[in-house]
Amino acid sequence: MEWVRFLAGGALLLFGLVVSCIATIGVYKFKFVLNRMHAAAMNDTLGILFVLLGLIILNGWNFTSLKMVVIICFFWMASPVASHVIARLEITTDKEKVKEECEVAEDVDF
Repeated sequence: MEWVRFLAGGALLLFGLVVSCIATIGVYKFKFVLNRMHAAAMNDTLGILFVLLGLIILNGWNFTSLKMVVIICFFWMASPVASHVIARLEITTDKEKVKEECEVAEDVDF
């Protein structure tokens, strides 16, 4: 039974690491600020969620695991709010850049 818990925790840690690596690549690859913020927010929500869930499984249920659950709840509440505030600030301070990026996005044929 111990090895099942180890494999599940390791798989979640590995998946969280993969999500974090993809989000980091996205932050450096995208040119527009709002796209970069989306990639960074995915790391905050999904990457940290899976890493902490993996640690909870590996650690077992105790007070430290409860603290990690509280950290997950904090990130899931704070990260979208902070991203929204920063996005609104970007849109209000650089309207011409946002309009230019939206026009470029409309011209793209999928």
